[in-house]
Amino acid sequence: MTGAERISTRDKTFLDTNILVYAHDQDAGHKHEIARKVISELWESRLGLLSTQVLQEFYLTLTRKIPVPLDKPTTRRILKNYFSWEVVINDPPVILQASEIEETHKISFWDALIVSSAFSKSAATILTEDLNHGQIIEGIEIHNPF
Repeated sequence: MTGAERISTRDKTFLDTNILVYAHDQDAGHKHEIARKVISELWESRLGLLSTQVLQEFYLTLTRKIPVPLDKPTTRRILKNYFSWEVVINDPPVILQASEIEETHKISFWDALIVSSAFSKSAATILTEDLNHGQIIEGIEIHNPF
């Protein structure tokens, strides 16, 4: 099942940074096309979730880490578009829960913060490359759309 097929349901879906980056990195090849399709479908369905962590990492990656970085004004315009999505603010309860998820599931704190953010908004799915495809963490299915 592709990422696009998975999100055709009425579930909230949390996107990790790498999905957003691939959608805007034209040098990402096949991943670019898949990520663009996933984001387009989530945009139309209004079921996509992001967090402040994801948006911060997205800005940094697009302006500094991809092979052909985007200029900062362009990246800010893209970033502002994502402000219309539902965005989780990583407040103290989300951070505390992330520390517990990190310990319980033996994953990095940053990945646990993604899970905690998704959990806080009752996401059914997290789209990411950074965790194990098919794994269930805190009742949320991990899905690698690539």
